[in-house]
Amino acid sequence: MLKFLSKVRIEFNALDPRTASCMEFLAQCNARKAKESNPACKLEVKRRTDDHPPEIKVTFVNGVEEVFDATSTPAQSIRTMILEKGQYLETQQMFLEAGEKWPVIIPEEELHQSAPGTKVLNFSGFKIDFVCLTLFQVIGPGHLSYVRVVVALVCPVPIAPSYPLVLKGNKEHI
Repeated sequence: MLKFLSKVRIEFNALDPRTASCMEFLAQCNARKAKESNPACKLEVKRRTDDHPPEIKVTFVNGVEEVFDATSTPAQSIRTMILEKGQYLETQQMFLEAGEKWPVIIPEEELHQSAPGTKVLNFSGFKIDFVCLTLFQVIGPGHLSYVRVVVALVCPVPIAPSYPLVLKGNKEHI
């Protein structure tokens, strides 16, 4: 989680009963694994003596700050939001390092096209979707590598009297 952050500031009054989220988040930040993921991340704790509500302020590595109300947001939810935003930042960085535009714009007509190599089969109360996915990886400045993977998704469907398997007019069985 800390690998996406440059600074964490946790503010709370130790006598306030609403500090549970701050204390849990502080424990997560102090964990060995979290600290090893980004030793440069500054962790600041401000103990307050007033009635100011507990809050957690994080600064992402790109400089964006986000403040969380720790009275109404569980520590696990804050952690999840940080990880999601961090993965977005990693993806953005990967495309920019490869010389690709960001954000990636998919033309409207491509959104409605079926994926090449996709087949849908219905039989015996199951629907099987074969989907071809393309996974990208940065292998160096300005270079992307990719691999195509075929995935079979098996989903139960409501039972009907019969699900004949017909591919392009030929009766074939798997």
